Amino acid sequence: MKIEKVKEDFFLKQSPKKSGAPNLFKIFLIVAGIIALVMVYVGYARYRDQAKKGEQIGKEELANKGGMSKEYPIANTGEVSPISGLACENWNRRPIAVMQPSDLQARPAAGFSQADMVIEMPAYTGSVTRLMGVYLCNVPTDIGSIRSSRHDYISLAKGLDAVFIHWGGSHFALDLLKQKVIDSIDCMTTSYCGRWPKTGKMRLEDTGFIKGENALKAIKELGYRTENKFSGYPHQEEAPLEERPENGRLRVAFASPYDVSYNYDKISNSYLRIWNGVDDIDKNNNQRIAPKNVVVMIAESSQITIDQDYLGKGLKDPWAGVEEIKKTGVESISGRYNNVQIGDPWYDEKDSGEAYFYFNGKEIRGSWKKDRSNIASKLLFLDSSGNEIKFVPGQIWVEVLEPGQNLKWKTGTDLGTE
Repeated sequence: MKIEKVKEDFFLKQSPKKSGAPNLFKIFLIVAGIIALVMVYVGYARYRDQAKKGEQIGKEELANKGGMSKEYPIANTGEVSPISGLACENWNRRPIAVMQPSDLQARPAAGFSQADMVIEMPAYTGSVTRLMGVYLCNVPTDIGSIRSSRHDYISLAKGLDAVFIHWGGSHFALDLLKQKVIDSIDCMTTSYCGRWPKTGKMRLEDTGFIKGENALKAIKELGYRTENKFSGYPHQEEAPLEERPENGRLRVAFASPYDVSYNYDKISNSYLRIWNGVDDIDKNNNQRIAPKNVVVMIAESSQITIDQDYLGKGLKDPWAGVEEIKKTGVESISGRYNNVQIGDPWYDEKDSGEAYFYFNGKEIRGSWKKDRSNIASKLLFLDSSGNEIKFVPGQIWVEVLEPGQNLKWKTGTDLGTE
């Protein structure tokens, strides 16, 4: 008991008195804790600022490498075309999508300078291409030549909420059109279209055309809806002149004589189109074809043959409505027409792929996407982050290349002759 009492007295003497005297040790701990918290916060703030700076640098590096575009203020608000982003009186009018050829004998084409969008893709694998001009803000005096439909274009036109105009078509396209999958006008079976006089190198099939006023008249008389419901593409303001490169050249190497190149013009911020080495002009007005935006999509193409197992792949059978003589008989069309894997709901296994975008004199790499389960789905253009590309206001020209076909973009002093 005495030992315990001594210990107790010792510790009592070492303990602070209960008189309210300051506890220096506790004060020290509190001050040290506050200092530590301040240091942690300052360190975090520096880390946060550096992270933001690094993220911005990363974005700039990615943009310089073509992964994404530098963005400017939004430009397509108000009464503008949902396709081109340009202000126009007819901004809410339903577009028309017209099948047009790329054949040498049919050049120059009429109407392309006034199109909101043009889509070009193979009409035969590795060879002939065909185009679809999409007109909304302006409907040209003449549109032509007009050629036969291919089924790939039907889904693309539907995704733009367009009325589809064609002159006949492949067996597969006509079978679909009979099912009323899209509002359409067939120049072969109506009186709305006409023929130009056959001159020079033109063939009879190169003479078909439609006047813009007749196209609008047909839409009303056939009872088609006239107001546009397309959700539209986003746009941004053009880059200032000082931020544009001095020049640029884009080569889209379809097989000759369908090969295309574009020379970038800094002042107009547009891409001057060259078709098989010849400046591309509009037959209507001699105006140079010069889109503000060029899109190059990569998509596979193959000929439709009778020996392919479409049903086994979970697809529709293109031969279901074809008479026997055209399947295996003397009038067989096996291998005559192609299918592009562009995301249609009938014969396509794929509905996305690589894409390259050209505007403001820059190349942006990304992808395209079209939901093949829905014929009316929008053809999406996406950057490397999966966000929709914001075009500059103006015409959009879409080229669909097959894998392995050459694509080159050059800027600088040595552009070469390509």
